[in-house]
Amino acid sequence: MSITNRRFNGQVGEFVYQTLKEQIIKCELEPARKISEKEIAERLNVSRSPVREAFLKLEQEDLLGIYPQSGTIVSKIDLAILEEGRFVRENIEKAVVREACDIFDNNALFQLETNITMQELCLNKGTFKRLFELDEEFHKLIFQGCNKFKTWKMVRQMNSHFDRLRILKLSSKTNWDTVYEQHKAIYKAIIDKNKEAAERAMSNHLKLVIVEKDELKSIYPDYFN
Repeated sequence: MSITNRRFNGQVGEFVYQTLKEQIIKCELEPARKISEKEIAERLNVSRSPVREAFLKLEQEDLLGIYPQSGTIVSKIDLAILEEGRFVRENIEKAVVREACDIFDNNALFQLETNITMQELCLNKGTFKRLFELDEEFHKLIFQGCNKFKTWKMVRQMNSHFDRLRILKLSSKTNWDTVYEQHKAIYKAIIDKNKEAAERAMSNHLKLVIVEKDELKSIYPDYFN
């Protein structure tokens, strides 16, 4: 196989992987749903080889279960995996937000302020899908402002089940006022260079999902292990 073909196949495989991962996280491919290589290959108009590779990668991330007798099934949301990812994220983000209090420049602060302004606008208009994106961007901006982009990518890799819960929260439109106020508290602590307040606000923010999970589990009982 030529270098060009290998590169092309790699691009197709990444496209299939990212597409399926996004659909699983957004619950467009619902937990416990059975899927097949043939179905996905036809839907995405690709060969079965990159689909097979994507399935294996998603199985390693606990988003798919591949069973010889039953086929491939979208994993249910595993609260133990979710909590481990949330624990890692909380402790890393507490350290990063403390650093932000020391090193954030005016440009980094302006980007956070802009993000929060957009959150308020979306909250008032009820555009909750965009709020979800801005929530994600808010945290990403803190990592970027501290030159910790690779750390952000590592944290994201561990938080697929966490993100699935957040998507369900989006669907049920719960607690967005609280999320917005918590973001403002984090931002203010960074401006004030108050490391303790920043760490406390970040911890409270990332523990919110613990409070929400029981409510969401009662709304979507078939989506959870």
